[in-house]
Amino acid sequence: SFFISSSSSSCCERDQPQMVKALVILPDGFEEIESVCPIDILRRAEVEVTVASLSSSLNVKGRSNITLACDVLLESVKSETYDLLVLPGGPGTKAVREDARAIEMTKRHCAEGKKVGAICAAPTVLKEAGVLPAKYTAHFSVAGDLPNILPDKVVVDGNIITSTGAGTAIEFGLAMAAAVCGQEKSDGVAKAIEFKK
Repeated sequence: SFFISSSSSSCCERDQPQMVKALVILPDGFEEIESVCPIDILRRAEVEVTVASLSSSLNVKGRSNITLACDVLLESVKSETYDLLVLPGGPGTKAVREDARAIEMTKRHCAEGKKVGAICAAPTVLKEAGVLPAKYTAHFSVAGDLPNILPDKVVVDGNIITSTGAGTAIEFGLAMAAAVCGQEKSDGVAKAIEFKK
């Protein structure tokens, strides 16, 4: 039995001696809602989120012409390992699928038992990396590539979390927060943002 002061320690800190770390990979053409919602939710859950640009510029433009300033270039963190790897969807997913660094990181994180989240078209990246789980969901637009899409908003199969699209981005973020910080922490974030299931 042990005591942890609620004023100084988060759920994540109790579970691990260091802060939980996540990497979000953003290509040009990323889906803004599927990116910003999970980043925000994970940061509210006290996850240290690093946003990496797939391109050679820190500024990436989303599908709706919203530009985000990333923290780092993917090139500078491609050899690092995170507790959670996040792959948003959008038209830019094609570039992620074709990027050897992103595919290698996806394979490595899965092989090391780390959590991997993919939403919308991004489960096609999991397929490209050879790590698509038996149970998954994705956006209906990629049904040609992924014929066994489940109708659920979010599917957790082992260490992989998948979700359908922009309309499920909050649920996706909360599921990833639960996966790396615990359900209590995720529920606390859901309550704080007035999210009703």
